[in-house]
Amino acid sequence: MQLITEKNISKMIIYIFIIIMSSMIFMISYFYVQNTNNNFEKEMQKYIHEYYNNQKAILKKEVDTVIDILNYNLTKEDITQHELKEDTIRLLNNISFQAKKSDYFFVYDIKKMQGGDDFATLVVNPNRPDLLGKPLSTHYKDQNGKKFREDFMKDIREKGESFSLYAYKKPNSNEVKQKLSFFKYYKQWNWVISIGVYTDDIEKQIALKKDILKQRVKKQVIQNILLFLLFLTIAIVISILISEKIDDVLQNYQAKVKAKSDELMQLNENLEKRVSLEIEKNREQEQLLVQKSRFIALGEMISNIAHQWRQPLSELSSIFMFIKFKYNLNALDSSTMEEKSKEAERVLEYMSHTIDDFRNFFMPKKDKEKFYLNQAIESVMTILSSALKNNFIKIDIEINKNIEVDTYLNEFEQVVLNIISNAKDVLIINQVENPFIKIYAKDNEESVSLFIEDNGNGIEATPVDKIFEPYFTTKNDSDGTGIGLYMSKIIVEKNMKGQLKVENIHKGARFEIVIPK
Repeated sequence: MQLITEKNISKMIIYIFIIIMSSMIFMISYFYVQNTNNNFEKEMQKYIHEYYNNQKAILKKEVDTVIDILNYNLTKEDITQHELKEDTIRLLNNISFQAKKSDYFFVYDIKKMQGGDDFATLVVNPNRPDLLGKPLSTHYKDQNGKKFREDFMKDIREKGESFSLYAYKKPNSNEVKQKLSFFKYYKQWNWVISIGVYTDDIEKQIALKKDILKQRVKKQVIQNILLFLLFLTIAIVISILISEKIDDVLQNYQAKVKAKSDELMQLNENLEKRVSLEIEKNREQEQLLVQKSRFIALGEMISNIAHQWRQPLSELSSIFMFIKFKYNLNALDSSTMEEKSKEAERVLEYMSHTIDDFRNFFMPKKDKEKFYLNQAIESVMTILSSALKNNFIKIDIEINKNIEVDTYLNEFEQVVLNIISNAKDVLIINQVENPFIKIYAKDNEESVSLFIEDNGNGIEATPVDKIFEPYFTTKNDSDGTGIGLYMSKIIVEKNMKGQLKVENIHKGARFEIVIPK
């Protein structure tokens, strides 16, 4: 018995097509699910490894930040060593980088670098006040029998720092959990400054991330499988319709089909060529649009960074010229070299922070911090001081030391630097006699206002707010990009939820930065 005949050929075609398409769809779905699950596990392992490395980097950065503060405080001459230590202990007892204070600082006052009994006393540990001031031993073992104090002291002697994993009581509970801590030796006071994070907190974050990814993968798999099934259904329906149409054609126009078959084949070939050609053209257009958008974004980023780096690079040039001048006169002593090296390091650190700021600019998660307004201004003046002195520009700063703001420190300093740098450039270009820049602040009930004014003859743009538009500049093309004040306004009003205002005063211009409390 012949299975395929002229009468049932269309039905046999649709049956075979359905079987083949169904098999292909199910095979594709099966391999897709398998590959998705395998990729998920690989990505999770990579994420866990990177998350732990990131936690280590955060711990190290937090300890380094505290040591930088201590080194800065050592330069103060109006406080004794004992008072400075007491203030530092109070500070470290109250610093925490997380809301639940599971990452508190703890400090060992080292008596014996080689370890042993009474090798140190604990001077800071908000979690264990019962151990403060008591002698400690490196022979102490945690719940798992690990002599973690002996381990980290060995690293301290060899490298000056150490990462250690050990069991320790968690804050506000009697549970003993695994803790990852970073220890660093502070030679000036013979201290070991440490901070740690409990691994169960890390695992909670990882588990949360895993659940989110699982749900996302599951949703994606379901969506794709539904799309596969929808495609199969559409293909079957279309096949049925085509089959019915074939039946009609075979019954009514069997004689004409053969005569026109060659013509139809040629038409199909032409259509395929035209479709392929149009698809290729669309693909090229899409690539051009993608490249154009990338170049525009890259150009904007490079322009912004160049604008931010112009002044620090000038500062570095000034420092190097001073060193060379002293060297040529055989007057370059070690203290001068040390001082200029530290100035260069501060400028380079600011440049590095600028890169980080631009990289993280559009990231929604950035932490605010409380800081004193006068200290932020002093940080900016450290970068600009040489350029201002070289151009005989007087700086008048009148800020109450008790004024405190809660916002993004790096971005705030970036805005202040932009405004002062622009004021400096205006004073130089206009060749103002007795140039000065005045900086003062006003503490209001709901906000803090920082004022920066100069005697540079004011802003010629009408209205004055036009200077905040992108690419608008009153300088020559080679001297400015018109990005600095635009970015400053975006930072203040979008990120800080504040206001950036400008107005012309008697002899110059006055900028006002309003930061809400």
